[in-house]
Amino acid sequence: MFRGATRSDLPEILKIYARAREAMAAAGNPAQWGASFPPEELLKEDIDSNRLFVYLVNGELEAVFAFILGPDPTYAVIEDGQWLNDTLPYGTIHRLASAGKRKGVATDVITWCLEHCESLRADTHADNKAMQHILEETGFIRCGVIHVADGSPRFAYQRMSLTMPLEH
Repeated sequence: MFRGATRSDLPEILKIYARAREAMAAAGNPAQWGASFPPEELLKEDIDSNRLFVYLVNGELEAVFAFILGPDPTYAVIEDGQWLNDTLPYGTIHRLASAGKRKGVATDVITWCLEHCESLRADTHADNKAMQHILEETGFIRCGVIHVADGSPRFAYQRMSLTMPLEH
């Protein structure tokens, strides 16, 4: 079951993000989220703006992610490529983290997001091989490089919904 996150979910959400940071560091990606990303204040802002979601299975919180409909300013400029489709409204997945207890959680999240938009975008750090693999396995195409607010580069991906043909 998917639902909007609430402030009462924060203790569990913070544990999931801490586990994700540890897993990322152990996999050779210590820089993307460092020791404290995402900060609690950002998560509260996401909750209050109805853009932070949780995925529950049998009442257990299995994943947390931001899902944002509409233009993302960091995606306005793409280098070394182009978006598959830059005219359709899109949604973006940010800050996806799993509790690490089940396989297929990221695929379930992506499927759910695609039910709510025709075009879905995501980005990840060059060292985040696990997320790159998940995105590519679920039909995302690497489109180029974008830069996040602090100026650091991220691989940018896009996936069209199942009902929309891919455009190249």
